[in-house]
Amino acid sequence: MAEVVCDLAVSLDGFVAGPRQDIDHPLGVGGEAVHRWQFEAAEENAAELTAIVSSGAYVMGRNMFGPVRGPWESAAPWDGWWGPVPPYHGPVFVLTHHARPDLELDGTTFHFVTGGAREALDRARAAAGERDVSVCGGASTVRQLIGEIDELRLHVAPVLLGAGERLFDGVTSVDLVPVAARATDLVLHTTYRRHATRPR
Repeated sequence: MAEVVCDLAVSLDGFVAGPRQDIDHPLGVGGEAVHRWQFEAAEENAAELTAIVSSGAYVMGRNMFGPVRGPWESAAPWDGWWGPVPPYHGPVFVLTHHARPDLELDGTTFHFVTGGAREALDRARAAAGERDVSVCGGASTVRQLIGEIDELRLHVAPVLLGAGERLFDGVTSVDLVPVAARATDLVLHTTYRRHATRPR
């Protein structure tokens, strides 16, 4: 059965991004250190990197798509942080309060969803068919959908950010069980599963 999965790189003190995110600091000030393992040790972490982009459809927040705020027409055209070739190989559903036509880039279609996180997830499930759906982030999107996630994979970098976007702010409980861990030089890969007795 298709599942809802989530991969997030996170600092040792629980932040997925540093403070003051903007166009010059897409991961917040200091946030790049949380992702060093993806770029400086890609071969050593190849299995985890492949898993991040192997789902049938994706859900992400607007901040993860780009720095634009307010109506899309109020800013210069923005097509994502990735340039013309995004890393996703399936439809992506972007949460936003402002409507925007679908955007197709190199075979990946971004759909802009104004009806909330649950609508985006339902649409992603329909689009993915029998394949998994990935909740990409950021932290706010994951918090909104934490009860729907079957497998949470946290990639914990041994760095402290001290401030920024903390993953579990406001979350009072999660019903997950740790099932795997693997360490490399720059990151600890941890996997948590939905508790077996919890209904879908």
